[in-house]
Amino acid sequence: MTTQAIADRLVALCRQGQYEAAQNELYHADAESFEPNSPFVPYVKGLDAIKAKGTQFQSQIETFYGTEVSDPIVAGNYISCSISLDCDFKGHGRVDMREIALYEVKDGKIVKETFYY
Repeated sequence: MTTQAIADRLVALCRQGQYEAAQNELYHADAESFEPNSPFVPYVKGLDAIKAKGTQFQSQIETFYGTEVSDPIVAGNYISCSISLDCDFKGHGRVDMREIALYEVKDGKIVKETFYY
């Protein structure tokens, strides 16, 4: 699968809220996830750890209002897109979260994701 095909499939699944399906299909088993601004989980390695991080994040959402994922930009083995999330976080109220997601692809799989917000 080309990087462009991975990018298109990733965005399509994310727009449908199927993040775990995207991870199962597109991620390498030893993928890494970085969130340099996160005081809670700035780095994890491995698909199981990435899924656990996602489950933890979802558990913090009290009310979900919507999300938007931009069209992907592909350059070589990298994919980027903007993601916005509008929700109420438990104990924090409504947040309009916006981030840039950067993905690295090797041998037809996503090996690294980094989120800047």
